Amino acid sequence: MKTFQLLLINLLLCFSISAQNKNAKTVIKVDGICGMCKKRIETAAIKTKGVKSAVWNVDTKTCSLIFDERKTDLTTISQQIANVGHDTEMIKATDEAYNSVHPCCLYRNDEIIQEHHKN
Repeated sequence: MKTFQLLLINLLLCFSISAQNKNAKTVIKVDGICGMCKKRIETAAIKTKGVKSAVWNVDTKTCSLIFDERKTDLTTISQQIANVGHDTEMIKATDEAYNSVHPCCLYRNDEIIQEHHKN
């Protein structure tokens, strides 16, 4: 009976490991406003171990990701992006991180948003 239980546990463990996708694709919302934001967001995501691709769209405020689920997860990626000052749908950047971005990148400020829309 113990042999059967061990076999069952090993099979379940193998299935759970193989269920993780090494090329998982997803899109997350990330706040930002300009090309400098794009570079900062994409760089923070790419520097996260396991992230293979990150492309942020300034118009849709979405970041398309390809990552290895065996090495990272969306919470970790979102935290890395929040650490450089950008809110994600999962994690809000601290005031300290947000205030560290370039003054033209302060996406929570309505006046700055209006300036970007004029240009």
